[in-house]
Amino acid sequence: MQCSYFDAGRCRSCTLMGSPYAEQLAGKQSHCQALLSDHTALEWLAPVASQESAFRNKAKMVVSGTAQNPTIGILDADGHGIDLRKCGVCSPGLRAVFPVVARFIRRNRLTPYEVPRRSGELKHIIVTESPDGEVMLRLVLRTEQLLPRIRKHLPELLAELPQVKVVSANLHPEHKAVLEGDREILLTEQSTLNMRVNGINLHLRPQSFFQTNSEMAAALYRQGREWVNELAPASVWDLYCGVGGFALHSAAPGRTVTGIETSSEAIASARLSSDEARLQGMEFEAGDATAFALAAEQSPELVIVNPPRRGIGKELCGWLEASDVRHVVYSSCNAQSLARDLAALPSFTARRARVLDMFPQTTHYEVMVLLERTV
Repeated sequence: MQCSYFDAGRCRSCTLMGSPYAEQLAGKQSHCQALLSDHTALEWLAPVASQESAFRNKAKMVVSGTAQNPTIGILDADGHGIDLRKCGVCSPGLRAVFPVVARFIRRNRLTPYEVPRRSGELKHIIVTESPDGEVMLRLVLRTEQLLPRIRKHLPELLAELPQVKVVSANLHPEHKAVLEGDREILLTEQSTLNMRVNGINLHLRPQSFFQTNSEMAAALYRQGREWVNELAPASVWDLYCGVGGFALHSAAPGRTVTGIETSSEAIASARLSSDEARLQGMEFEAGDATAFALAAEQSPELVIVNPPRRGIGKELCGWLEASDVRHVVYSSCNAQSLARDLAALPSFTARRARVLDMFPQTTHYEVMVLLERTV
């Protein structure tokens, strides 16, 4: 893939841009195999390739410049905007939204936030596209000052972009290097974006997490479902379940599946998806994964973990070691923390692994490992 922004030195976010894709994928496979080289019983399945460009279903764009001439993209080293509205890793559906939002900003005088001066209102736009082409738009604002104007003119934006189904404003009053604040104000009647994956309708709320590559997310959940169904456990826990992707793919007659996630919004989404699909034996609870496991009176036959980059940590590893869990499906976005966690699970043997290229043009990737208790 070639990128004019990268070639001109305007954006270097995609650190592998310009490298042949086959080399990128082979490099990720080699990197992961080297980190897990101590696991000699490990069978490596063929890596799952992504499309090289237009794969991102979510864009987190900084709004800068002026209301008359806004930029939508990133900031340079001095805090000034670099416009990236034609970014080639974003889906065509995302790229179609950016110029319309820019016109909306200009027409309604929505003053962008200026980082150097710490003034202005509109900080970011966060745009997510579903596999069916529907869109969620979130406007990150410093205060509520622009809300009446946005509410008044929102019908104009929705008329231009009928694919936009969910719009919200996120309030982020502080000047610090985080993307969004805690408070979300829904501006449309519809509150969730329908993310249909492998025939399962996942409901994404504004502050819920979903993988940024829909094609790879589908492959990830299919691999998890394949391993779970092959082992046929009677009970499954999906820890760090998010909106319920792995849990919902693990549902089967006679099987109990419990999903745990800190976000109450994500749990509400998972319950909605389960109810819509009329799945039996499903339970979702909002809470900390480690605390839930430590407090449980019984352990399941199989545990799925899909933690953040830091991994599951010593405490949860210790619980797994002492538990009756027979198998673990570990989905990791950071093979280094995965390697640390596997070293803390000596009673389990890593049997199979698969790299999935969730993030082409970068060094990041997802890897799934199937663990079996052997001690």
